Amino acid sequence: MTVLDRTPAGTSAHVAELIMDLQSVGLRIETTLETSRTGGAGPSDSGMLWIEGVPVTVPPSETSPYSLRAEDDGQGIFRDGVKVASVAGTRRPRFYDLETADGVPYHQIALLHLDSLASTVVQACNYWGNSDQCGFCGIGVSLAAGNTIAKKTPEMLAEVAVAARDLDGAVDATLTTGSSVAPDRGALYVARCGQAVKEAAGLPVEVQFEPPRDLSVLDQVHDMGVDSVGVHVESFDPAVLARVAPGKFRTGIDAYFRTWERAVQLFGEGRVSTYVILGMGEDPDLTVEMCRRAVDIGVYPFVVPLRPVAGSLMEDVPAPSREYTEPIYRKVAGFLAARGLGADTAVAGCARCQACSSLNLVQQSSQGDQRRGTPCGTGAPGAAPLLQIGKRPSA
Repeated sequence: MTVLDRTPAGTSAHVAELIMDLQSVGLRIETTLETSRTGGAGPSDSGMLWIEGVPVTVPPSETSPYSLRAEDDGQGIFRDGVKVASVAGTRRPRFYDLETADGVPYHQIALLHLDSLASTVVQACNYWGNSDQCGFCGIGVSLAAGNTIAKKTPEMLAEVAVAARDLDGAVDATLTTGSSVAPDRGALYVARCGQAVKEAAGLPVEVQFEPPRDLSVLDQVHDMGVDSVGVHVESFDPAVLARVAPGKFRTGIDAYFRTWERAVQLFGEGRVSTYVILGMGEDPDLTVEMCRRAVDIGVYPFVVPLRPVAGSLMEDVPAPSREYTEPIYRKVAGFLAARGLGADTAVAGCARCQACSSLNLVQQSSQGDQRRGTPCGTGAPGAAPLLQIGKRPSA
């Protein structure tokens, strides 16, 4: 297992299926879960776990058939009284207990998402609190709750990044920002923050922002030395964007493709990514086709299930089922494999982390089954064993 790709080489199809199911139905927490994320810029209320060595974020749910329980040697996930997976690595990061010289707690500046440091550098967005507010986003929720501060400086982030690296083993940094009305849409400030983190801590850094009005901004971001960029369309279905993200809809999907094409020229294939959220009423065939188009130009479409943020406009929308997400994962994973892209080409950011998605798990298990000469998920001789969800796996 390398730093860039944390999915164990022997990860089987049953682990991928279990994690897809958990990311749909959630997990009842019956013991202490030290690390979690609420609010923030994006669709990601979650608990953070290592399941069978795989990094995963899972939404807590009081009604899930799965439960997280303490054991003598750690924690486990159970269903119907039967243990289906082992869990590790949920302790509170040590750097959370530190603060800056002027008294700002480090955990209000950045959080550790398993082994990836993450921060929203400007906790405000010109879409928030008006008719343009993105339905899935909770960027104003954590600020209103006092869990973060409105603006992090490059110096703050550099200081926290060094501590997260040294005390808790952070291996990369992901910095995002609310959208700005400025022509660069906030890209230059988040890039300056990324530059400071990289220079101080030496971590690979991804910065995330909306398409700037002038694509030469991408050249300036690249010149600051960050490693990768995320430019998140959220949905390829224009009807969905018009309903849940009106500001992004007005930007237009073609503008995202123009931005990605220029970014790939600068940063390289696999180092440009976009969130693609499933479960908002999108056309799945259109979604798959547009993911293929993105992969064809070297963009990594980071496909994730909707994870409603408490306090967001879509907080009551249920997450999509595994039966809906899995076929899309498999098709997009095939495009990525054919192009030679994966979590290991992403270097930093959400596509490197992979904890909010099962896309890399599906890609890895599919490639493993192809090497063994059997179709993924068939349970044929020599294939990875499938987990019968809710039943005891055979010995």
